[in-house]
Amino acid sequence: MLKRDYKKELKHLYKPSAKKVVLVDVPAMNFLMIDGQGDPNSSQAFQEAVAALYPLAYTLKFMVKKGETGVDYGVMPLEGLWWSDDMATFSVDKKEDWQWTLMIMQPEYISEDMVATAREEVARKKNPSALSQVRFASFQEGRAAQTLHVGPFTEGCGSSVLMLTYL
Repeated sequence: MLKRDYKKELKHLYKPSAKKVVLVDVPAMNFLMIDGQGDPNSSQAFQEAVAALYPLAYTLKFMVKKGETGVDYGVMPLEGLWWSDDMATFSVDKKEDWQWTLMIMQPEYISEDMVATAREEVARKKNPSALSQVRFASFQEGRAAQTLHVGPFTEGCGSSVLMLTYL
C-alpha cells in the first residue's frame, strides 16, 4: 500500500511559521469547500460547516484506501479564507461581520463522482445539516501571504494582526 504525506510533500504550504508571514505561490488544488459568515467562535453555521467537511473528507480517505488505488493518506488540515464586505473595516474585533470559506484539500485522484458517493454515505450515517452546502472545486490562490495560527479563534488576534501588518 502506497502512503502519501501531503503535508510533507507540500511543506512550504502546510508547515508555515507562526512567528512570521511568508509569501508563497499556491498552485491549483482540489478542495471540499463551504461558505459562510459570522464569528467562528459562536456562529452555528461555522460549527455546522466543520461538522460537514470532516466526515466527508474521512469517508473519501477510506474510499481511496480500500479502493483500486489503495493509497493511504492523511486527511489534510482545515483551511480558511477570511474577509469582510468592506476590507477597509476588516477587524478581529468584528468577527460577526466576517465572511469565510472553509476548505480541506483533496488529493488529485479524488473525483466529483467519488465526492457524490461519499456524500451519500455520510448522509446515511450522520447527515450533518450543512452537507448539501459542501462543494468540490479546484482553487488556485496564486501568490499569497501566510502564517500559522495556533490556538482557538478567540486568540486569533496575534496572527491576524501579524498578517494585516504585513499586508
